[in-house]
Amino acid sequence: MVPRLAPRAEPGSLRLRVLSGMALAPLPIAAIWFGWPWLPLLTGIAAAVMAWEWGRLCRGGAFGRTGIVLVGVVLATVAATALASPGLGLATALLGAAAVFIAARQGSDREPEWTAFGALWVALPCVSLLWLARDGAMGRATLLWVLAVVWATDIGAYAIGRTLGGPRLAPRWSPRKTWAGLGGGAVGAALTGWATAIWLDVSPALPLVLVSAALAIVGQFGDLAESLAKRRFGVKDSSGLIPGHGGLLDRLDGLLAVMPAVAILTLIQGRSILTWQ
Repeated sequence: MVPRLAPRAEPGSLRLRVLSGMALAPLPIAAIWFGWPWLPLLTGIAAAVMAWEWGRLCRGGAFGRTGIVLVGVVLATVAATALASPGLGLATALLGAAAVFIAARQGSDREPEWTAFGALWVALPCVSLLWLARDGAMGRATLLWVLAVVWATDIGAYAIGRTLGGPRLAPRWSPRKTWAGLGGGAVGAALTGWATAIWLDVSPALPLVLVSAALAIVGQFGDLAESLAKRRFGVKDSSGLIPGHGGLLDRLDGLLAVMPAVAILTLIQGRSILTWQ
C-alpha cells in the first residue's frame, strides 16, 4: 500500500504563523513573570475564549445556553483554583462538566458528551497551570519552560512537516500531520530542554532533554485530538481570532495536553521536572 503524503506548505503561511506567535508570546510570559493577579486573570480570559470557541464548535457555530454554562464553568474553575485551592478547582471542573452535559442534553445538542468534554479539556490545564505557578521561582521557571517546549514543538513540527511532507501521521484525524512533523517537533522540544538545562545550570541535562521530547509527542497528540473534534463537527478552525492559527484553541491545543502531563509528573515526583536528575 502506498502511504498517503501530506502537501508541502507555502512559505508565507509559516511566516504568518511565526509572526502571530511572536506577537502573542509577551502576554503569557509577562503574566507568568509577574504572577498574581495577572496570571489568573490572563488564564481566565484565555479559558473563557476557548470555552466560547468549543461551545460554538460543538453547536455548528451557535452559542446559546449551553455555551454560557460552559464559559461559566471554566471561569468558576479558574476562580476556585486561584482564590481557594487546586483541589476545589478540580472539583469545580468535574461538577461543572456534569452541569454542561445536562445543559447540552436539555438544549438538544447533537453530541452533549463532546460539549461536556470541552469543559474538562479547557478547565483541567488551567488548574494545572495555576497549581504549578504556586511553586515560587521554580514554578515560574517551569511554566516558562513548558511554553518554550510547546512553541518549539509547534514551530518545529510545522516547519519540518510541511517542508518535507511525507507519510501522514493520522490521516483520519488530521490530513496534514506527518511523521516528519512529529520528529521535527520532538527535536525542537529536545533542543529547548537542552537550552533550558544550560540556562538553569541543570546537570546532567539528558533527563530534561528526554522529558521535553516526550512532552512534544504529548502536545502533538493534543493537536490531533482537537483536529479530530473539528473533523467530527465539520469545522476548519475553532475561530478566526489569530491570523495563521485560527482560534485560541487551535493555538493552545498542544499546551492543553502538555500542562496536565507536567502537573501529574510533578505531583508523582514531588518536585519540579526541572530538578530531575
